[in-house]
Amino acid sequence: MVVSKGNLFVHDKEPVSLPAYLFSELLPLIDDLAELKVTIFSLAALQQKDGDYRFLRVDEFIAAEQLMRGLAVLDESMTALEMLNGALAKAIARGTLLMAKVRLNGVSERVYTLADENGRALRQRIQAGEWRPSADGEIELLPARPSIYALYEENIGVMTPMIVDSLRDAEATYPRDWIEDALRLAVEGNKRNWRYIRAILERWQQEGRRGEKFGRRLGRRKPNRSR
Repeated sequence: MVVSKGNLFVHDKEPVSLPAYLFSELLPLIDDLAELKVTIFSLAALQQKDGDYRFLRVDEFIAAEQLMRGLAVLDESMTALEMLNGALAKAIARGTLLMAKVRLNGVSERVYTLADENGRALRQRIQAGEWRPSADGEIELLPARPSIYALYEENIGVMTPMIVDSLRDAEATYPRDWIEDALRLAVEGNKRNWRYIRAILERWQQEGRRGEKFGRRLGRRKPNRSR
């Protein structure tokens, strides 16, 4: 389901944010559809990574079935893997992505990251032999999480414009896991309404939760009690 209000579109999957330069600088220059697909996939997939240094392995591109199917139909004379490698090479040449080689279990692997400050720092450390991904602590591409709007509608009830506004305020005010847990508690207690959920969140904000100190989370706005 998509809930629209003005320019707001709320999907049943957690949204990702594409950088402004994709539209202002890259799109006018990219004339290859495979490169465009791989570029957008990389920007979205890297947002789902954890840690200071975020990268994608070739295997993660290949495991993205929709991406590979989309590449395969672009040119019948080439395999999807050939299209992928060509698109990655073009993205590197354009300066969108950076590539570095690491040895993992005795095998040389390519890793890709954005050509931003963090990406350049990662490549520099790899090239200096100071950092490499751990086989035991491998970072995997996370599946898209349902948005809190979808969770609310699936578990609590129909969303009104006022509820959409309240959920948007809650996203800006509380950690996501707090909102998810408050929704779960409302369902378990058969208290399926926003007032009950908001009361849980406000109590956790004031009293802390499992040792968490909400006041340490800087930059969060106080909840709007009028809703």
